[in-house]
Amino acid sequence: MTKRSTAGHGRSRRRVGLLLAAGLAVGPALAGCGSAAGGGPVVVRASASGSRAAVDPGQVAAVAAGTSAFGLDLLHALTATPDGAGRNVVVSPAGLASVLGMLLPGARGATAEELAKALHTGLDPRQYALAVGAPDSGSRAGGDQVVLRRSDDLWTQQGLAVAPEYLDTLAAAFDTGVHPVDFARDPAGARGSINAAVEKATEGRIKELFGPRQITADTRLALTDALYLKAAWASGFKPANTSERPFHRLDGSTPAVSTMSRTGTLRYAEGSGGIVGEPWQAVELPYVGGGLAMDLIVPAQGGYAAFSKGLDQAQLDRILGGLGERSVDLTLPRFHFDTANDLVPALRSLGVKAAFDAPDFTGITAKEPLVLGAVVQKATVEVNEDGTVAAAGSGAGVAAMAAPAVPESVQLHIDRPFLFLIRDTADGRPLFLGQVTDPQAP
Repeated sequence: MTKRSTAGHGRSRRRVGLLLAAGLAVGPALAGCGSAAGGGPVVVRASASGSRAAVDPGQVAAVAAGTSAFGLDLLHALTATPDGAGRNVVVSPAGLASVLGMLLPGARGATAEELAKALHTGLDPRQYALAVGAPDSGSRAGGDQVVLRRSDDLWTQQGLAVAPEYLDTLAAAFDTGVHPVDFARDPAGARGSINAAVEKATEGRIKELFGPRQITADTRLALTDALYLKAAWASGFKPANTSERPFHRLDGSTPAVSTMSRTGTLRYAEGSGGIVGEPWQAVELPYVGGGLAMDLIVPAQGGYAAFSKGLDQAQLDRILGGLGERSVDLTLPRFHFDTANDLVPALRSLGVKAAFDAPDFTGITAKEPLVLGAVVQKATVEVNEDGTVAAAGSGAGVAAMAAPAVPESVQLHIDRPFLFLIRDTADGRPLFLGQVTDPQAP
């Protein structure tokens, strides 16, 4: 990465803003890729060649693995406090990685180095953007029962001189469209256009992604990423088998919760010792077509805190790599909850500091110095008998400044806190990662 001094970005200079946002949603939608509408005419739609640049599959796989590690880092940071450890949490590693992946090519010096380290990548920023922006493959085999749609757009202050090389990278990597808006004179109108586009792209599931204080007259750019997913189970749960069963919360209480039930052949693993040291069970629930799946990881009763704290990418790889077909007697609570997270403290804890304190985003524009401000993510997830419905919006504001024989059946009754991961089974890209400590919590 290019070394560049940030000495000229002192606090005495007026800093103007760049905003980035990503929206991710799961629910009923039409298939295909496209750009979110609204916010003025599109003046840039694709790279000079008229299509996305070719991407090395090995780099896509490497970025997917890095995004998974980044997601675990975020989850650990958000659950590091007693309050965080005891609540339901869902994050979208893919959504936030896309946002930061759009920002990274415009960063220089320590700003770029810290972002790359947090994202677990050693790739050149342009190559990282190409890999993280590669079209998702998980829905290709799912027909109309699995829809995965993604759109990316750049919102710029009218007349702002954005570096052509930066625009070319975003176009080649994300097929980015550009919408001119007037942040300086009408920040409320610009915010309304951006929020409306994200809401539309997520089928109404992410509303008011940015608040009035997050888009102001000092904003100069906004980047939005929307990922929309609808996924039905390959083999669903029968509603007649759903019943009230006890769930053991971390505080020792045991409420009765609506719990689904099924028996069948699933990919399953169990173990103990190793990196984490706590006993665990894991099962994978594929969606139609097999290109996407939800993995459930369930530590033994009383071992959740130690297990979740110690889980890292190597252990996760070991768990997922050990999955094999078994006959599984499975119960799983229905759950539906929302989370909203301020990610600035989490990113700072992961070493992203220069972007907030001594930024260098001169790869975006040399006209005005930019500084990373608010970074937020809102998410919702619902799991029921038919499949999964989830949505997430992420925002970062840069402000002024052949099948073998099936072994003996096993039992996995999920009646205690557990982790879940929704991923692309082709390249491992994590779309959602979270913990459920109380299925009844909103």
